[in-house]
Order: sequence, then C-alpha cells, then structure tokens
Amino acid sequence: MSSRLVAWVGMAVLAAVLLANTFFIVDQREQVVVVRFGDPVRVINFSGKAAGLNVKAPFLEQVIRFDRRNISLEAAQEEIITAQQDRLVVDAFIRYRVADPKQFYTTLRDERIAADRIERLVNSSLRQVLGSATTSDIISGRRAQLMQLAKVDVERRARASGMGIQVIDLRIRRADLPTQNREAVFRRMSTSRQQEAARVRAVGEQQKREIIASADKEVAITLSTARQQAGQITGEGDATRTRLYAQSYGRDPSFAAFFRSMQAYEQSFADGQTTMVLSPDSAFFKYFQRGPSGR
Repeated sequence: MSSRLVAWVGMAVLAAVLLANTFFIVDQREQVVVVRFGDPVRVINFSGKAAGLNVKAPFLEQVIRFDRRNISLEAAQEEIITAQQDRLVVDAFIRYRVADPKQFYTTLRDERIAADRIERLVNSSLRQVLGSATTSDIISGRRAQLMQLAKVDVERRARASGMGIQVIDLRIRRADLPTQNREAVFRRMSTSRQQEAARVRAVGEQQKREIIASADKEVAITLSTARQQAGQITGEGDATRTRLYAQSYGRDPSFAAFFRSMQAYEQSFADGQTTMVLSPDSAFFKYFQRGPSGR
C-alpha cells in the first residue's frame, strides 16, 4: 500500500470522527442539553423545535439526552405508621416529566440519580401526609384527597430543590398491613363485626317481641270487641224472637199449641229411629187423632 493511500485513508477516518463529533440527531421524543466542560450551554428541542440534525463543537461539547415524555417511576415499598399507630406497607408510583432540562442536569445530572432522589422525596412526603391520616382514610375513605396533598407536597419540595421536574400524578398502588400484623388486625376486625352483629340481632329480637306483643294485644282487643258485639246482636235477636213469639201466641193460642207440638214431633222423630211407648190416650199425639184443632 502506497503512502499516499494511507494518507487518504487516515484523512477519511479523521473526517468521519470529526463529523461524528460535530453532527448529531435529536429525536422528537427527547430533549438535549449541550454541555461544554461540564457546564450546560444550550437546550435543544425544549419547546418542540430544532428536532432533527444539529451541530456542536467537536470534542469540546457533549450531548446529554433526556426523555421529553412523561416518565413513570415506581417507588420502593415504604412502611408508614398511621395516626392510629397502625403499620401500613404502601406501594406508590409517580409520573413526572423534565420541565427544565438545564436545571434538571445541573441538580441531578442524569435520570438514574433523579430516580433515586425523586423516590426518596415521594416516600418522605407519603410518610408526612399519610402519617396524620387514619387507616380507613388511606385505604378507601380519603385516598384521593390524601394523594392530592402528597402530590402538592412533592411539587413544592422538588421546586425548592431545583430539580426542574413537573409532577403529573402521584398514586398509591397498594396499601397493605405488614405480614406480622395482619392476623392481629383480622382478629380485631372479626371481633368488632361479631359485636356489631350481636347488637343488631339484639335490636331485631327486641323489635320482634314488641311487634308480636302489639299484634297479640290487637288480636285480643279485636276478639273481645267482636264477642261483645256478637253477644249484643244475639241478645237483640233473642229478644226480637221472643217478642214475635209472644205476639203470635197471643193472637191464636190454639195455633201456637199446634206449632209447638209440630216442633216436638220434628225433634223427636228427626233421626227416623226413635221408638216411643205411650198410652193411646196420651195428649202428646192428640193432633194425630183429632186434627189441627186438637179437640
């Protein structure tokens, strides 16, 4: 190989290295901080412009890339003591974005350090906010309100620390009791539910007895009233019947005697098997012998 060819190859390699260190491409989904000797000098694609091919000073400037989209971070499980002195293991996550790339780089340098700092910030805020709430509020009652308070606290601390981030959302994924406390809490909850069930059953039993007693009283009053009315109606009917009989008997005594005899005959021979032994001249059968007049 001739010396001229070697020189051309060397120049080509040098040119390629120079071009590789001069030109760089910025993706639309990322933002870039150009650093010179460790100091940020400019930001590219921060406001959505200048994405694509860009130029930097070769060998003097360095390109630091950050995600322009929302970043999700799952915080490590943290044990929190509530206002009731209950221990809860809280599993939370946060979504944020790099709002000021230059400040983000100055304070945190890279996303790995940022994840560690933000995770500790989230856990600290959760301990402060959830530590003043009850277990029921954290699990269901006021979770959304408590998460909003924690989000505001994280934003305030991040702004005070100059992290250059914007907190999008902060949520609790799960809040469980530690394994060693679950059985004790379960027994306490079971005892409480049993006491409540016993109280409800006692109230129901008392109400049942009151209802039965009231119904029995109402039945007794109704039956007594019905018997009284029945007695009055029966007495009035008997009086009317007696009066009618008396009036009828007074108008025709012979017919009244005949009618009473016919009733006696009917009652005596109603079953068709009655046998009577009487004297032939007995007055009981005088209407059979003498006709309706009985004479």
